[in-house]
Amino acid sequence: MTFMTNNKMQYIRVSSRKQTYQCSECLKKFSHKSHLIRHMRVHSQEKPYQCSECLKEFSLRSNLIRHMRVHSQEKPYQCSECLKFFSHRSSLIEHLRVHSQEKPYQCSECLKDFSRRSSLIQHMRVHSQEKPYQCSECLKDFSQRSSLIQHMRVHSQEKPYQCSECLKDFSLRSNLIRHMRVHSQEKPYQCSECLKFFSHRSSLIKHLRVHSQQKPYQCSECLKDFSDRSHLVRHMRVHSQEKPYQCSECLKEFSRRSTLIQHMRVHSQEKPYQCSECLKEFSRRSTLIQHMRVHSQEKPYQCSECLKEFSLRSSLMQHMRVHSQEKPYQCSECLKEFSWRSTLIQHMSVHSQEKPYQCSECLKEFSRRSSLIRHMRV
Repeated sequence: MTFMTNNKMQYIRVSSRKQTYQCSECLKKFSHKSHLIRHMRVHSQEKPYQCSECLKEFSLRSNLIRHMRVHSQEKPYQCSECLKFFSHRSSLIEHLRVHSQEKPYQCSECLKDFSRRSSLIQHMRVHSQEKPYQCSECLKDFSQRSSLIQHMRVHSQEKPYQCSECLKDFSLRSNLIRHMRVHSQEKPYQCSECLKFFSHRSSLIKHLRVHSQQKPYQCSECLKDFSDRSHLVRHMRVHSQEKPYQCSECLKEFSRRSTLIQHMRVHSQEKPYQCSECLKEFSRRSTLIQHMRVHSQEKPYQCSECLKEFSLRSSLMQHMRVHSQEKPYQCSECLKEFSWRSTLIQHMSVHSQEKPYQCSECLKEFSRRSSLIRHMRV
């Protein structure tokens, strides 16, 4: 026998001992009338329970009780393994899977397992390419709400995470954690090939390409391959001739930030690299390395033709022109060609009649330094 109540509930007598309550909207059945009443709020959107602190409304009293723990900071559920406390029982159940390594939720596409249902739902968007969260500023779509929240800080310039050591601010917590390793010198990522340690996982991944010789980034212009995306981005400026870094002193532009930093030392006269042998200082690390070969007499560059060795790569390249007879430098006045730029500069003084070298004794001037030296011997 069936009875109607408030035009919404149906009381159905299945047997003399068992009775069920059915929702007239979606036909879902319940064993208790109170359960049906609570369920009906899904359709009516009624929220009769209000938080006295923040006035937020809830359809279920149990949800209000859980919410109140946000204000009271009450955490009545404790993990028996690590003694950590939680506000909600569901959070404790999810946490316990860290210890049990239980992953009850499986992706039907790739069969990957997850400990949380929410993690599975997020993961499924990889397959569906669903992006339900949209930025109200630039309309960019995101698959995860957390990604949208992080992205919004680009517009707001909010940096809620601060380093306790140097007070530097960060927009992402993950960036702060990585930054803290600068102070702690922690290097949790180790290469399985050479056992070298790294502060960041991304640095380890880049390093592993040294061993695998993998170069996944290719230039679309010249098809040159690179192991690091940042190297490809820098290389592309060769083709685009883009120079995004400008010196604030002389307005000279550079394609690389590192080159700008080196250039700035021309103005500041800073020389942060010092030779441990003779204490001579240099503005560039590469120049110091080259200089150290004066002391070590190391000559790592060898000519493949005559086996002559050189301490500098540039010296080897110049020397190779002896064998190739290449003359890449041409005089714009008489079109004469030269193997070395220095020789061209000397030659240009023939046309300009410039004589930059002067004898300190008789004040006679010379176009070439070698001519001055010969004259001094007289």
